[in-house]
Amino acid sequence: MPEYRYTAQTEQGKQIKGRLSASDERELKKRLHDKHQTLLYSEEIVKQVMLKPLKKSQLSDFCRQIGELIKSGISILRALEIEGADESITPYEKDLYIRLRDRIVQGISLSMAMEELKPAFPPLLISMFRAAETSGNLDSTALRLAEQYQKENELESEAKSAMTYPKILTFLLVAVVMIIFGFIMPQFEDLFSEMPKLPLATRILLGISDFVASYWYLIIIMAVLVWIFGGIVARIPQVRLQIDKFKVKGPLGKLQKVIYSARFARTMSSLYSAGIPIDQCLAIARQTIGNVYIELQFDQVIKAVQAGGLLSDALDEVDGFVSKLSSVVRVGEETGSLDSMLTSAADNLDFASEQALMRMVKYIEPVMIIIMAIIVGFIMIGVILPIYQSYSTIGAGQ
Repeated sequence: MPEYRYTAQTEQGKQIKGRLSASDERELKKRLHDKHQTLLYSEEIVKQVMLKPLKKSQLSDFCRQIGELIKSGISILRALEIEGADESITPYEKDLYIRLRDRIVQGISLSMAMEELKPAFPPLLISMFRAAETSGNLDSTALRLAEQYQKENELESEAKSAMTYPKILTFLLVAVVMIIFGFIMPQFEDLFSEMPKLPLATRILLGISDFVASYWYLIIIMAVLVWIFGGIVARIPQVRLQIDKFKVKGPLGKLQKVIYSARFARTMSSLYSAGIPIDQCLAIARQTIGNVYIELQFDQVIKAVQAGGLLSDALDEVDGFVSKLSSVVRVGEETGSLDSMLTSAADNLDFASEQALMRMVKYIEPVMIIIMAIIVGFIMIGVILPIYQSYSTIGAGQ
């Protein structure tokens, strides 16, 4: 419920100031009247909320509701009020929709209101809505974007869920090693200290165990510092460029290329079908790829297209897309159905990326288990070998 800052006058003629929550100014007047006060001035207190990008799932829900409500004949203003009153959304979303409504009441368009609230709404959504407002098909455009954001959200969710099991295995591996070196190995030190000579594996284990047992707090502090400063360093433009380049050229480069190609194809299809000029489509689509190394190459792509070259030829020179993308674009240019071909390519590439994720997880699981087995096996050898040698020495002495 909105909160108002007000100035009122009592029956004795004294002016007082205060704050009061009310659904609107009419209710504020009534509540003050019940206190035998007359409202002189009121102002709604606007809480400053730091703007942050909406999640793909939130964007999908927003576009779907806007599209369905407008399609049913409801005005944009009323549609935003209905969305803002939805109890299932977060307070941040409610605040955004209220801000959009207030700006539209002032006479500006929905796309311009969204642009004023950057980075809450992405450039793709703003550009698509601006084109739709001109052509008069805001409902169909919103529903198309809802489907696109839903597919992107599903792909991201599948990628996160696919990596859940490997992350759990990694955590367990680190935890087991820390417990063994920090608590179990020190129990054998008294036994091993009585032996004249220890195998190399045992000496290595004891050295690691002593370090972990003595400086475990430093290990935790160092891990936290690496995690914090690693994130800071990764935001440096040159470092981010090299990281994104490695994503394309590294062991998982093939999978990353498929994901980037699908993302670009779907965005280009949505923008191109909305009637936006192709050079502007490229300028917007490059921002949705999510890889700086690929995005920087689009300066040459845009120049080539503006100079009259074919988009397919320009995409051939981009390092980071699968070759299938430029082939599909070339067919679309020849048949005059570039938007539908891009949509088809995006669907096929999304399916290919899902299959690649499943294969990757299948490979990661046995690799993690093998690594865990090697570490545990090395520890077992380091513990058992000196004991076995000791018994052998005792047997030989008898």
